[in-house]
Order: sequence, then C-alpha cells, then structure tokens
Amino acid sequence: MNEHHRLIILGSGPAGLTAAIYAARANLNPVLVSGSEPGGQLMITTDVENYPGFPDGIQGPEMMDFFRKQAERFETRFFSGDVTRVDLSQRPFTLEMAEGTLTCDALVVSTGASARWLGLDSEKAFNGRGVSACATCDGFFFRNQNVAVVGGGDTAMEEALYLANLCQSVTLIHRRNELRASRIMQERALRHEKIQFLWNTVVEEVLGNDSGMTGLRLKNLETGEVSEQGFDGLFIAIGHTPNTKVFEGQLQTDANGYLTVQPGSTQTSVPGVFAAGDVADSVYRQAVTAAGTGCMAAIDAERWLAEQEANS
Repeated sequence: MNEHHRLIILGSGPAGLTAAIYAARANLNPVLVSGSEPGGQLMITTDVENYPGFPDGIQGPEMMDFFRKQAERFETRFFSGDVTRVDLSQRPFTLEMAEGTLTCDALVVSTGASARWLGLDSEKAFNGRGVSACATCDGFFFRNQNVAVVGGGDTAMEEALYLANLCQSVTLIHRRNELRASRIMQERALRHEKIQFLWNTVVEEVLGNDSGMTGLRLKNLETGEVSEQGFDGLFIAIGHTPNTKVFEGQLQTDANGYLTVQPGSTQTSVPGVFAAGDVADSVYRQAVTAAGTGCMAAIDAERWLAEQEANS
C-alpha cells in the first residue's frame, strides 16, 4: 500500500469521524486511519445520555457505529492500523504504517487522549460498571449515591466538586498527605461538606459482583492497614495522556503534550496539519466538543486546500 490522498484523518472517535463526514461531503475524498482503538474512548463507554439528539440515551459503541456508517455513506475510505512514523517537514506529508506508506496534502490529527488508570485487573473488570474516568460523562448515574475519587491534582478536585453536587457523599483517596492541586481548588474541596478525604491511601482492588462495583479494598501506606469500604462508584482522576508521541518534535505541544492550535482555528504549528478532539483539548474532553472541532478541522482543511490549489 503506497497511496497519495488530498486529505487523511488520523483517529476514529467523534472528532475524526465528524471530520470525515464534513470532508467527504465537500468532495475531499478523505481517508481515515482508524488506529488501534477504533471508535476511541466511547467504545468502552456504556450509556451516553448527554449527547444531543438521543433523548433516551445511547450506548457508546452504538453511537460510534452510527458515526462510522454516516461517514461511509459519503464514501470515506477506512484503513485499520496505526501510523508508526510521520514526516511533516515537507509536503506532501508522509505517514508510515506497517501496511505501507501514505502521503497527503493535508492532515487532520484526531488521535485523542487516553485516561491514566491505576493498572488494576479489577479496575478493568468494572470499567463502565461502577468505574469511570469522567465525572461529567457518568456522574449523573450516581445521583444520591456514595462514590470515591482517586487523585490529588486539579482534575481530582474538579471531579470531586462536580460529583458533590450530585452524590450523597464523595470520598477523595490520595496516596500522599497533601494535595498537588492549586490552592483555590484545594480550599473548595476541603470546605465542601460532602467531600471527605482518605490520606496516604491507595486502592488495592475494586470489589463487586455480576451487578457491578460494590466497594474498594484500600491500603493505608503509613500503617499498612488494609480495609474494605462500600462505594457505588469509583472515578479515576489522575490525568490523561494525549496520543501525540508519533508527532514529537514535529508539532508544537503544550507542557502536558496536547497539540496547540491557533486561536479560533484547528491549525497546528505546521500549515496544512489540523488538530481536533481530545488530542488538543485538555479541558472539556466531551464527545460533543470533539465532534465540533472535527467539523472545524474539516472546514479548515477544505479552505486551506482550496487556497493552496488556487495559488499553485
């Protein structure tokens, strides 16, 4: 496989698939490289109830199937697999895969960001059945219940404060005896009557049954004491890692590795390369915002290509 295309889209989550729909309707004949996790993080999400247009909610995998079918309807071509190396120093851009080499005139990067997990087998087993990495996405399902949040940075404080408006109680579990969060976020969490803290504590195991999570096995790192405590939900809030490794040294990123774009645009530091979705968003990380920037990236790419072709 050695092919050239006007536009290639990397990533098959809401951002990439929306970009494909818009680009295909603009007759750009896009090719979408799905990556090793087709559909992105929504493929491990159960009920999606906050995406407009689905009044009864929808399963994450089903939603991504709808996105893909819509992109296919407008004749988007799909390639499976990962891009292992890119050369963005000159046009056409070069993308290397195990199956061969692709080149393109314009590129949309929508490779997403991966939540950092604790690395427990039980955490994986109950993912979507009590365990989550997104309070904004899943907090509604735990209204008036007792939940735990793991973390000590601003993300953990934000998740805990959000959940405290919905849940009966929120227990913040932190492996140290002091927080890394900004002072103002610490003060808000520490003052909140529904938020309590377990210091110097780690989660050893997520407990549950066929119906879902029922609690946690916890270990105090100072005393070595192991205990079990009942919880209805666990939110992992130790950050996300943007999937930008293949672009290191070629596209500008912020201090946390997220791709930077020009204000009011999806244009990255390399003309003709555009970024959409969570790969450039460390703040919102929602399916609807990812889809929105996917639309923007396709329109930006279409206009940029038209300008290049008019001047050639």
